[in-house]
Amino acid sequence: MAADEQADVIVPDGKDWTWVLERRCPECGFEARTVPREQLGERFFLAGEEWVQILRENPAVEVRPAPAVWSPLEYGAHVRDLYVITGQRLELMLTSDDAVFADWDQDEAAVAGRYGEQDPEQVAEDLEAAAQRLVGTVTEIEARAWARRGTRSNGSVFTVETFLQYVLHDVVHHLWDVTGQQDGAASLQLA
Repeated sequence: MAADEQADVIVPDGKDWTWVLERRCPECGFEARTVPREQLGERFFLAGEEWVQILRENPAVEVRPAPAVWSPLEYGAHVRDLYVITGQRLELMLTSDDAVFADWDQDEAAVAGRYGEQDPEQVAEDLEAAAQRLVGTVTEIEARAWARRGTRSNGSVFTVETFLQYVLHDVVHHLWDVTGQQDGAASLQLA
């Protein structure tokens, strides 16, 4: 591989981000554990809408800000898939005792899905649909189901509540990656 091709390679993120359930993220400013379960559906909805707006209105949506940094389109495609995977995992947690999540390599998904070559309008449409499905499920969670458990392939254990807080951080963190706006502040403020 030539040096210029190596510069375009995204280095996979091997960090275990579960620490965001214990403290504020110093990068994006999001404090996952402080989002009450009653607000999770609305926060996922608002973040999804912000992503749709970025995908539809950013004239440089396909441009990487640096060779080894995802473009807004690539981040948007990842967030779309994240909403889909989250919906599947949430359903599993709500219907199976001590659910175990299959491994999902987000970096491999980006390469295999050719995120940077996808149509931004289609990604926006699919993200919006996935967000609506997820929000619909979140708003219907019964009180006794919030403590149901699920285990990620690396052994990390979540309740429904902590799982959704964890994923919401991922969505908001990627908004920060694209906009530089800490905690998705403006559009994620609740009325």
